[in-house]
Amino acid sequence: MVERDLTPYAVTLLRVALGVMFLAHSLMLKLLVFGLAGNAQFFSSLGLPGWLGYVVFAAEVIGGTMLVLGIQARWAALALTPILAGATWAHWDNGWMFGYEGGGWEYPLYLTVLAIAQFLLGDGRFALQPSGGLSRLLQRATPSHRASDRAVSGGESHA
Repeated sequence: MVERDLTPYAVTLLRVALGVMFLAHSLMLKLLVFGLAGNAQFFSSLGLPGWLGYVVFAAEVIGGTMLVLGIQARWAALALTPILAGATWAHWDNGWMFGYEGGGWEYPLYLTVLAIAQFLLGDGRFALQPSGGLSRLLQRATPSHRASDRAVSGGESHA
């Protein structure tokens, strides 16, 4: 059973935890441990352009901040999903367990799933700039069949 009264708070908890993870990962690991140049070298060692390391760092800081504050959190989570999928790929050869040398792919994959869940769930409570409902967006994106509904029902559609 889902406690509907508590669901928005659970979504907020997910949002803030995911945002803090991005901020900690980018600021602590990439900035303070590796350094931005070292992060770029790591990206190059994976066969990726070094400049992408700077872009990913910036995206993680900006996206993590947006998640924590609840600024278009749904879209921030969606935008960060490819970064997490890329981290899963980067750790793939290290095996499943993240505790293995070089870190396995279990944790990045888990975070990818959490980011997708955040996108689907929305912002939760206390969002500074809510993303709006995904269902309304999807309704706008699909062609309206209201005229055909009226023709079949013989009157106004209440869908």
